[in-house]
Amino acid sequence: MQLITVVAPVFGANCYVLAADDRTCVIVDPGGGAAPGVRRAAQENGLVPVAVLATHGHVDHTWDAAELVEEYGIPLRLHRADAYRLADPFGTLGLGSAHDPGGPLAQSLASVGVSPADYRVPARVEPFGSEAGADGRSADEVLELGGLRLVARHAPGHTEGATLYLLDVEPSPVAFTGDVLFAGTIGRTDLPGGDDPVMTRTLREVVRALPGDTVVLPGHGPGTTMDDELGRNPYLAR
Repeated sequence: MQLITVVAPVFGANCYVLAADDRTCVIVDPGGGAAPGVRRAAQENGLVPVAVLATHGHVDHTWDAAELVEEYGIPLRLHRADAYRLADPFGTLGLGSAHDPGGPLAQSLASVGVSPADYRVPARVEPFGSEAGADGRSADEVLELGGLRLVARHAPGHTEGATLYLLDVEPSPVAFTGDVLFAGTIGRTDLPGGDDPVMTRTLREVVRALPGDTVVLPGHGPGTTMDDELGRNPYLAR
């Protein structure tokens, strides 16, 4: 297994290129401006992308998905509860229309040299996720993608469809946690689709259940481990 991290220059989200031994790879959370780094990583390492994965539907994790889906002829996979966000990535953040030049989001994007008009809906989207059970979560999905086998575990709270992607490898399991869990903190719950009680349940029943030696690869900031987070993250002690 090979893991390459590309930090998207717009919004600073972590994009991960995860490659199997047979050189097939998946691209996790390609945020704004991540595509050139992904393309370079694939070329330099002889990798063949087979899918784009989104931990959730926020635009800082999906901005370059359309470009990569089109370039490599691959699908974008994400939980179906967040698929609606792809058609209206700015409005579903509750920040108003990005196409209003006087709006706060458009001004924020312009400050980093990005035009909202550059965003495109991915041409090929393949959602996963069954109907939610009594606990508000859908059942785990096993994703067989090239030479990789990942478990998609529904972890709502930051968004309705937030998902952990779990990889059982030696010497330690790996969890791509998106904006559910960061080093020392968690994702916010005050945006549309966020829910603090649901996040609390996710942290208690999903996140805390991960093995202590799990390597945590979050959507922003440095990586960590579950042992470290169980010992220092105040949100996991609630």
